[in-house]
Amino acid sequence: MWATNLKVFGVVIGTLLVYTLVCNKIPQMQSEVPVKLALGPNSTSDELVAAGEKVFNGIGGCTACHGLGTRAPNLLTDEKGAGPIGARCGKREAGKDCKAYLYESLDEPAKFVVSGYQPIMPKITAMVPPEQAWALVAFLESQGGTVDVTGADIAKAAPGAAAPAATGGGGGGGGGAGGGFAGGSTDPKAIIKEAGCTNCHKIAGNGGAIGPDLTHVGSRRDAAAIKKKVSDPASDVTKGFENFAGVMPKNFATMMSPAQLDALANYLASQK
Repeated sequence: MWATNLKVFGVVIGTLLVYTLVCNKIPQMQSEVPVKLALGPNSTSDELVAAGEKVFNGIGGCTACHGLGTRAPNLLTDEKGAGPIGARCGKREAGKDCKAYLYESLDEPAKFVVSGYQPIMPKITAMVPPEQAWALVAFLESQGGTVDVTGADIAKAAPGAAAPAATGGGGGGGGGAGGGFAGGSTDPKAIIKEAGCTNCHKIAGNGGAIGPDLTHVGSRRDAAAIKKKVSDPASDVTKGFENFAGVMPKNFATMMSPAQLDALANYLASQK
């Protein structure tokens, strides 16, 4: 009897050791503690650029698509002989200087799409506060160009400020991260439109084909599974879309209120 127990004990210990070794071989990802960026009307250009770099590399999730220049244009180094983004941004659209073009790219990403790429970028101004959007513009301008974003742009984008002109000095702030998409509305169609879901997904025949068609998503996922997917896009990659893994922003769920996330998940779950 004792010999059998010893064998069982040995098998259990051996199994635990094997799993421990396997787990230690898997690359681990360390989550960053969210950093509040203290920016305001008195922020200097250097402070804006430094904050914008943090947004680009972390908060905004920009490197998922712009890091290698495959899914989206390479912004930090050369792009097809045109140089980094700061050197070419003022030549993209007639009548728009660098600052105006870059802000438009964050606020209305589908308005001008660089040739050779698909309109997969979400509305960044609906995902980050205005001051972070302007910091991101400053950082991108610094990549081979001249930074002309100032604290005055942040002041203009503050709640209650008059909307600036769309050209020359750039636009005003976006929806901001605090109130959720579509001004906090729980209308799922408004959330889908504001979040730019149809840039990548078809819904009822309308939209892109970068991500899975959501027209009948409720036939394969319930509301709980949809909420999990929105909250953690990498948790489950649909077969056939492996090459686009990482395109969907990781912080969509945090940009919505709990009521908005529930409304969106329930709506999509009803599409059968």
